[in-house]
Amino acid sequence: MKHKILYESPYEYGVFSSEDMQSGRFYDCNGVKLPSVTTILSGTKEGDFLKKWIDKVGEEEAERIRTEAATRGSYMHDILENQIVNGDIWDFKPRNAEEKRAYKMACTIMDQGLPNVSQVYGCEISLYYPDKYAGKADVIGVHNDDLSIMDFKQTNKPKRRQWVWDYFQQLAAYALAHNELYGTDIQKGVVMMCSVDCLYQEFVLEGDEFKRAAEAWMERVEKFSLPDPEPQDSPQDS
Repeated sequence: MKHKILYESPYEYGVFSSEDMQSGRFYDCNGVKLPSVTTILSGTKEGDFLKKWIDKVGEEEAERIRTEAATRGSYMHDILENQIVNGDIWDFKPRNAEEKRAYKMACTIMDQGLPNVSQVYGCEISLYYPDKYAGKADVIGVHNDDLSIMDFKQTNKPKRRQWVWDYFQQLAAYALAHNELYGTDIQKGVVMMCSVDCLYQEFVLEGDEFKRAAEAWMERVEKFSLPDPEPQDSPQDS
């Protein structure tokens, strides 16, 4: 990839620790524990599509597919972040089939998605909305001249636009948090997605659709309710 991206931010981003608990993942934001964006999304999801899928393929097969997807996605994110931050890919030598596939998928996003990005403020940026939620945005930067929240996604199969509504709400959540913390007016999100067959898809969230996603997200935040989070028992205590 020859496209160079300016990696520079006018903001000093903080880092917040997270802890996985029985009720989900929580971030410690200046002494206040806030639920993660993904915890809220999971806790307010409607329908039983996931259960039907597990019933169809079986628990063991479902776990295998989820584990492979998570591992592949992690590899892909690492490769893309290194490209953005350092400007080139390290001497990456895939150790297995999943790493090789993730490398090809990352290269697809580099070639078809990143040329629209001129500047990146940061990767894996910790954000929070005071007293409501927290999380990490994949990328904050300038996409086709607009300051945007960007997210890299891997998928086993290509997606239709109506299937990425949760992703849109996730982008809106980070945009609202960034606006609240840094006084920005981000109203655009971009999902850069690649399938295991290296089919690239780009979903842009903006305009009225962004506003609807932001409203839907805040409704889910209000709907989400949990008791005060308690740490999970450590192995030695069980």
